[in-house]
Amino acid sequence: MTELEDRCRLVLIVPENADGAEQASRLEEALSGGDVASVIVPQYGLDDQAFQKRAEMLVPIIQAAGAAALIAGDSRVAGRVKADGLHMAGTLADLEEAIEKFVPKMIVGAGGAADRHQALEIGELRPDYIFFGKLDGDIKPEAHPKNTALGEWWASMIEIPCIVMGGSDLSSVLAVAESGAEFVALRAAVFSHSEGGAAAVAAANAILDEKAPRFEA
Repeated sequence: MTELEDRCRLVLIVPENADGAEQASRLEEALSGGDVASVIVPQYGLDDQAFQKRAEMLVPIIQAAGAAALIAGDSRVAGRVKADGLHMAGTLADLEEAIEKFVPKMIVGAGGAADRHQALEIGELRPDYIFFGKLDGDIKPEAHPKNTALGEWWASMIEIPCIVMGGSDLSSVLAVAESGAEFVALRAAVFSHSEGGAAAVAAANAILDEKAPRFEA
């Protein structure tokens, strides 16, 4: 993650797209809209070779925009494409191995916490961040209340930053920011926005600039 600011920041999740060139140009356009802390690149249905090729296209675009490029799941691909980090959502053993192997050279964050107990188990391993929600969990306009509640509980007592999955509507960033979460993740809200990704990123940042609570230094 690039540096924490004094308010909740955006994390983008690249949506599935069979056309790599189109996916790359839509990502580049979205990133031109303003501040984005990091971008998570999921594998979706691609085989390892195709995923590596796709990551080779996307990672330089993300890094050129000043965001951290996080590869979901595949540490070999993350290393080969010189990504900034790994987003892990598998077992605790996989997460522990990734942390031992790659931190501090790379960011290693963790998803897969469905409740407080799982979140605390993940937290004991000291990942660089914890992610509440699923990468494709933006099925409603608002953020899932359970994820927002987990983010609020976590942010109030634990120093490891958290990312909460937002909804399919840009306005969902505010409820996440109000929970105290350091980051809000968006996918459809940005990449399916009627005015395009850059306008969506600009609008989300405007909401956060105007209304998000500020963190204490």
